[in-house]
Amino acid sequence: MKKTGTFFLIKDNLKLGLILGLIAPLIVFLFVYLFKFSGYTLDAFFRVFLNEKKIITFWGVWCLVGNIALFTYYINTAKDKTAKGIFAITVIYGIGILLLKLLI
Repeated sequence: MKKTGTFFLIKDNLKLGLILGLIAPLIVFLFVYLFKFSGYTLDAFFRVFLNEKKIITFWGVWCLVGNIALFTYYINTAKDKTAKGIFAITVIYGIGILLLKLLI
């Protein structure tokens, strides 16, 4: 018998992992910006962000920490398909951060 009304975050689904992997770094980015860099306007912050390689590393690490926490949770709860999606997006984010550092 199929369970109805289950919370969507407990499903084992690759698409869910991909979506969570995309959203978690953005949420972490927002929280860190609000708590550490709220003195800057977003426009000024992005100008500084693009000019300072150290800040790119700082943000890259913090944004990926959100995915690492999610990945660990889904691995420990045996939701391997969701964890695979989170891992795939984490690798893509990591490569993107490295390319951004090299190109700027």
